[in-house]
Amino acid sequence: MTYTCPHLSGTGECFTCRAERLGPCPRCGLWACSHVMDEAVDHPAHYNAHPSGVECITVVEHMTFNVGNAVKYLWRAGEKPGVDAIEDLRKAAWYVTREIERRSTASKKEEQSR
Repeated sequence: MTYTCPHLSGTGECFTCRAERLGPCPRCGLWACSHVMDEAVDHPAHYNAHPSGVECITVVEHMTFNVGNAVKYLWRAGEKPGVDAIEDLRKAAWYVTREIERRSTASKKEEQSR
């Protein structure tokens, strides 16, 4: 059987590690090795889709939760298969609004304590 999955050779072996096929490739549904399956959890294609090649988590792990999530959704907007870019942008806006509210509340509390 010939495989058309770009992650497998024509014999059904992973191009990366030459392991036998063990499960469906998360990217295309054809059978893949455990190495490719692990990539679906640790490094899905849409995580590295940014033109810089930098994975989003490298940047956002240094931010607050809300800001990091907003940046994450902006960074990957439209890159995840089956997810509309508008949905990602709305999620980013939700986190930005939440961070504005959090900082506004903190600022008011600080002013009151003076």
